Amino acid sequence: MALILLVDDKRSMVRMLEEAFRAEGYDTLYAYNLRESISKLSPHIDAIVVDLKLPDGEGIELVKIAKEHYPFLPVIVITAYATIEKAVSAVKEGAYDFIQKPFDVEQLTHTVKRAIKERELRRENISLKTQFRSFFEEPLLVGQSEVWQNILRQIDLVAPLKTTVLIKGESGTGKELVARAIHTRGPRAKSSFITINCPAVPKDLLESELFGYEKGAFTGATESKPGRFELANKGTIFLDEIGDLDISLQSKLLRVLEYGEFERVGGVKSIKVDVRVIAATNKDIEEEIKKGKFREDLFFRINVFPIYIPPLRERKEDILPLAEHFVRLYAEELKKEVPSISDEMKAFLLSQDWKGNVRELKNTIERYMILCDKAIITPDMISVQNHNECYSDYTPLKDIVKASTGAAEKHKIIETLRLTKGNKLKASKLLKVSYKTLLTKIKNYGIDTE
Repeated sequence: MALILLVDDKRSMVRMLEEAFRAEGYDTLYAYNLRESISKLSPHIDAIVVDLKLPDGEGIELVKIAKEHYPFLPVIVITAYATIEKAVSAVKEGAYDFIQKPFDVEQLTHTVKRAIKERELRRENISLKTQFRSFFEEPLLVGQSEVWQNILRQIDLVAPLKTTVLIKGESGTGKELVARAIHTRGPRAKSSFITINCPAVPKDLLESELFGYEKGAFTGATESKPGRFELANKGTIFLDEIGDLDISLQSKLLRVLEYGEFERVGGVKSIKVDVRVIAATNKDIEEEIKKGKFREDLFFRINVFPIYIPPLRERKEDILPLAEHFVRLYAEELKKEVPSISDEMKAFLLSQDWKGNVRELKNTIERYMILCDKAIITPDMISVQNHNECYSDYTPLKDIVKASTGAAEKHKIIETLRLTKGNKLKASKLLKVSYKTLLTKIKNYGIDTE
């Protein structure tokens, strides 16, 4: 549900607008002056309606500030003192529209609705352009160990085929990177590469996320929506952490793999798709089969061409090439000269277990590059305590629990907001917390809903 900020010094006007927008299904905030309205600006607001004349300034000032911090945020200016000059000035400063009092409330709500829709389209367009570029970029697969070279040979062998691939390995080893390489080196490279992290989507929503749903299939399904398999038609779908897929959905996935068809949730018509499936897991699926948590027939279907990525600690030869790659990557991103890695630093990198694998190494190099102001990286740039902060024996247990809980909570909120496309009311219902509690947590965790 969209959130509208209403700004007018006349309380009767604010009440009238609040009733009108709530009747249209919007949530509202309100302010009676410029200073108060500025203090209420946040990434959670979807549109602003502001009077031109306020007790402590002009609404155009709010337009300027809002545009500076939230470029996509539409601001509609209303006034009883309309002139062509004022209208032109407001639009130049970034106002979406300029409406003269007295106005038709229906016209105003329609304008706001249109502005929010256009805002969403602009954001989706930027997101799609970014994704579109990534479809054609060949992932850089860095490593010189014999086991990594063997993985590259396996990628080249299976990429031209439609064969289902199961990529196994610990978290952070680069399973999605390998999946993207298989896609981009194959005949489907110019089609979609769609990813879904199975455990990140709530169990009761995963089926509709994978297969889509028909209008009226459940409360809130006001229109039909295609699922990830339809979006991946003619391309590739990457099912990350398939070992966590609920067993109730496994039979439907098996049917897609065997026959290339499925029904949307609430639908009766079979939909045919031509999709290549690549799956990944950090679990021992054969053990999950013994526990009754994974179907054996589905395992046989996805395990046609298995690729195992060993943990980084078992392929030490790849650590330094990866570190040098990340140094160059962050030097470019941070606009710094590319520093060299000292012998002491190399010895330090090689001595670590890298429990988080390539992801942990990448994060470590990023931390060093942020702090680096020399031509060479040395271990003493970060204290030993920081190197081992994740495993420190001196951190109180209650602090570890608090940090872990906070990190997990933040991650879940972000994933749910992505799932609901930023709709905070839907997110609060899925997370089973009040709307106000969710807004507070979003603010406290610094989550950017833009």
